[in-house]
Amino acid sequence: MPGFWTRTRITLEMIKWEHSIFALPFSLTAVLLAARGLPAFRTIVWILVAMVAARSSAMAFNRWADANPRTSTRAIPAGLLSRQFVLGFTLLTALIFVLAASQLNRLTLYLSPIVLLTLFSYSYMKRFTRWSHIVLGLALGIAPSAAWIAVTGSLDPRILVLTAAVTLWVGGFDVLYACQDFEHDRSVGLHSLPQALGIPAAFWAARIMHLTMLGLLCWFAILFQFHLAGWLGIAAVALLLAYEHSLVSPRDLRRLNAAFFTMNGVIATVFLLFVAADLWIRR
Repeated sequence: MPGFWTRTRITLEMIKWEHSIFALPFSLTAVLLAARGLPAFRTIVWILVAMVAARSSAMAFNRWADANPRTSTRAIPAGLLSRQFVLGFTLLTALIFVLAASQLNRLTLYLSPIVLLTLFSYSYMKRFTRWSHIVLGLALGIAPSAAWIAVTGSLDPRILVLTAAVTLWVGGFDVLYACQDFEHDRSVGLHSLPQALGIPAAFWAARIMHLTMLGLLCWFAILFQFHLAGWLGIAAVALLLAYEHSLVSPRDLRRLNAAFFTMNGVIATVFLLFVAADLWIRR
């Protein structure tokens, strides 16, 4: 087994910590809207700790549950990390998440086990349903609603619209990402929309999800009375989504990683910046 620092580097690579940016900007959007500006610094810190810990725990659990010959290059099958170490890391980060939730308010603490259950359940969904993509989307989509509760101690139904939008945003791109595993999923009996419908139909399903996501963002803008900057943010998201879809096709998946990982981080960050500008202009 590798030394401490090498093991730390491998662990960070395993959980893809840099991809925490996917849901983080949408959560910060909810934070700004809930506080109508910036909340207390302490609240922001504990929200960040909770988000990074929850995602790290979920990713580690996924790697633990999905260690098999297909994933032979990952840390556990390659012998770089033991199953016991990864399970211990999963439990440790889950405890950090619960601790962070307890520092925010009672409702976040009470809901923390439900959040963890939702995050962990995705790892097994492909064994039971073709709609595992929506479960993954929900795992990230609950972040804005959780952030709202963290700031206010209650749930405003309006923020659920953003949760639904993020759910479809992530779910749509997980459908595209699953196209890479089409042959493997079919051969071993795993479920996904590409496996069930075929790759061309899966692309249409992803497009419908993303168009619906844009409709939900428009509804969200109306509910929170966005001004010009907020609407420009939604327009920017629409253009970036169109560009992402132009990078791949059912016959050419070579640039799928660029579309899925790089551009999605850009989309989330752009939306946050425009909403922040909208709030600043209104003050």
